[in-house]
Amino acid sequence: MSMVAENSKLHPAIIPVMAVAAGVTVANIYYNQPILKDIGQSVHATGAEIGKVAMFSQLGYGLGMFFLIPLGDKVNRKRLILLLSILLMVALAGFSFATRIYQVYAISLLVGLLATSAQILMPMAATLDSVNRGKTVGKVFSGILVGILGARVISGLIADWLGWRWVYGISAIMVFISAILLKVYLPNVPPKFKGNYAGLLKSALSMVGEFKILRQAALLGFFTFGIFCSFWTTLTFHLSAAPLNYSVSTIGLFGFIAIGGALVAPWFGKLADKGNTHRSLIISVGMIIGSVILLKVLPYSLAALIIAIFFLDIGVQATQITNFARIYSLDEHSHSRLNTIYMTTYFIGGSAGTYFGLLSWKLGGWDMSTWQMLLWGFVAIVIVMLSKYAPKRLNGKEKV
Repeated sequence: MSMVAENSKLHPAIIPVMAVAAGVTVANIYYNQPILKDIGQSVHATGAEIGKVAMFSQLGYGLGMFFLIPLGDKVNRKRLILLLSILLMVALAGFSFATRIYQVYAISLLVGLLATSAQILMPMAATLDSVNRGKTVGKVFSGILVGILGARVISGLIADWLGWRWVYGISAIMVFISAILLKVYLPNVPPKFKGNYAGLLKSALSMVGEFKILRQAALLGFFTFGIFCSFWTTLTFHLSAAPLNYSVSTIGLFGFIAIGGALVAPWFGKLADKGNTHRSLIISVGMIIGSVILLKVLPYSLAALIIAIFFLDIGVQATQITNFARIYSLDEHSHSRLNTIYMTTYFIGGSAGTYFGLLSWKLGGWDMSTWQMLLWGFVAIVIVMLSKYAPKRLNGKEKV
């Protein structure tokens, strides 16, 4: 039974608050990317040393996804989210006073670890309305994507106006405000898992073998997010090279196009709610492939770039929203553990996409990079076609 049915007093602001809080939280992982040079100069670090900062924040996020997200099934989610938010606020405040590179490393790792509260909010949203789960989860996930895409633009602007330390000082205030709103609006959802922590992690891993739909969704997430990361990694090189020769500030503006795509994507959650998950995936992955083809055919057309970026981002985000709707229907008592497996695979795919994107650029520039993205897109569509034959559901269990 949905939480909405159980508690008619749930405030209509809950989902918007969760979406904003998730975006504010996850943005902290990406603030460092445009301001690494400024941070490095401030703490007297070399280019090689400061380049590891992004790695530490991503490493912390990966560790948090595996070791912290499952706790959402074992402890009170509201208390866990609030605790992580307050600790994140303290870490961000500390970041704004860092003076040594080892301090920057340690706090970046900690910020990434604590920012995983955004991934606890998403499965919690899935429990609030089982009837419109895809639409509800889509809104929160869009908040996360807006946070990811907007972080680079925001941090660059604040750093230019006030200095890089203010990026983290202001973010600490935003996290604190988000925590207050979550305290006011989040309902208390009782945990369902009664075992110990080791049993919790073991249970999460066992779901890989138990649910074929989870394996399919995780693989699809791997390849589509891999395309997303490969694209945004190599796009900067493509736009800054001849004949386009765009400036850094102009390149940053393309992020606003992606944000627009992220805001449109929740519409696909409605298709998932109506049971049209396969149709939704066909359309969304088709958008990804079509966008990459457009980028390959018209690599230097500004109009083609804008259209391709918009629809590629819709396709990637819509795929993830549909995947969330699919996996959260597998076991009502295990949303956080299902999310752990899915999101861990998802971000491994992002890392792999970044690596192969850079390798493709090195070997053959934009032409090779788009071939790599197309190859991954065709693998993704094959996975979607196979998902049509996913097992049916019977009494909450998969039936082959």
